[in-house]
Amino acid sequence: MTTLLGSNSEKPNTATPFNPKIVAHRGASGLYPELTFQAFDAALRMDIHGIECDVRLTRDGRLVVFHDALVNRTTNGRGRVAAMDFTDLRALNVGTKENPQRIMLLDELLELMQDYPEKHIYIETKHPTVYGPEVDEQTLRRLTYAGMRDSERVHLISFSHRAMRYFTEFAPEIETFYLFRLREKKWNKKNCMLSRPYGVGPAISHLQARRELLGFKGLKTYTWTVNLPKDMLWCRDHGVDVFATDLPHLAVEVLASRQRPQVELR
Repeated sequence: MTTLLGSNSEKPNTATPFNPKIVAHRGASGLYPELTFQAFDAALRMDIHGIECDVRLTRDGRLVVFHDALVNRTTNGRGRVAAMDFTDLRALNVGTKENPQRIMLLDELLELMQDYPEKHIYIETKHPTVYGPEVDEQTLRRLTYAGMRDSERVHLISFSHRAMRYFTEFAPEIETFYLFRLREKKWNKKNCMLSRPYGVGPAISHLQARRELLGFKGLKTYTWTVNLPKDMLWCRDHGVDVFATDLPHLAVEVLASRQRPQVELR
């Protein structure tokens, strides 16, 4: 394994420790069904940095906004996303009986982003082995089609070093974050890397346990999923650049209510 080095590691950390950027995890998912138009539209109307979403490929090669490999948890159907055509997925309800919602295409979410030109989007690419790098390839194609391939509002995140290497090679202009898996807290104690992203993305519990990841190698720090007020303030007081939360409305209130850090900054 190699340590995190390379040209991308030289990208400066410009965020202030007093103002972490708030990202709505799967939209305003603490208020509305996750990854739905309703959740994203509500989040984009808030005074926050942007939104986060997950993308997967369907059997017929469409890129949908969906987190799980299976539809069972969040829809009224059953089955594997990669084994279903988009028309079948589109027929499912990912909302409630009173307020039905449909699974979105990434194209549709990027179209919604056009109505909020100041907001950013963090796209996590999921990697079923059957597709290999096609998820990443399709993501870049959809960004190109939407005219957002070169936009500073786009950020790509993944638990896959292969994805990070792919984006570094084919889209070096897009900011990337490698998401540390929770188990890496135990087996990757030296924080070794196999790719060269612009930033690192450990979970909040991982980051608090391994504080050397804050600004690691001069990189930006993105952390997830920050839902407790005390953790939101911890991120602010310790100079985290970006944090993802299911409760962006709460994060806005919490950070606005406390103007001064309560602990010594690193």
